Amino acid sequence: MDVKRCWGDKDDLSRNYHDNEWGTPVYDDKLLFEFIILEGAQAGLNWMTILRRREGYRRAFDGFDFNKIAQYTEKDVARLLQDEGIIRNKLKVNSAILNAQVFLEIRKEFGSFSDYIWGFVNHKPINNNVKSWKEVPATTEISDAISKDLKKRGMKFVGSTIIYAFMQAVGMVNDHLVDCFRHKEIVKSY
Repeated sequence: MDVKRCWGDKDDLSRNYHDNEWGTPVYDDKLLFEFIILEGAQAGLNWMTILRRREGYRRAFDGFDFNKIAQYTEKDVARLLQDEGIIRNKLKVNSAILNAQVFLEIRKEFGSFSDYIWGFVNHKPINNNVKSWKEVPATTEISDAISKDLKKRGMKFVGSTIIYAFMQAVGMVNDHLVDCFRHKEIVKSY
């Protein structure tokens, strides 16, 4: 049986990510943190470049344990900059550590990062019902507001375009095209 996908037909990795993750609402803080780091690492690169290195990131960054990452030292930065399984950009590596520290502060203030981030969409996914990629924005007023707030709190690599991609990835917004099989599945999930 042929299924209609809006993207993800190029290889097994992209197909699996499209079919099982992208756009599915995520409320788990650890997975939300993983996507904040991965989306930031993607800045200036193709998402598939990061997706192919996802396991390398999980290994290098202690399974995205934000408590551990927040405690990383210069020795850890040096180790990460030698790790071929990740993007070895010093600014991005340092931002992951800083972002883990800010992430912990947000958790203290709101009880969870999930409560904080989902509050920007009233704890309900936005269903865009888009028919073509031309209708999908790069940023929105909400991604602008989240970006501004995260930057004010001290996070890096959280510009509005990165945050909108994060929102798509973690299902805060459903941008699967309406003729994609995942669109209906995701709408039914909430």
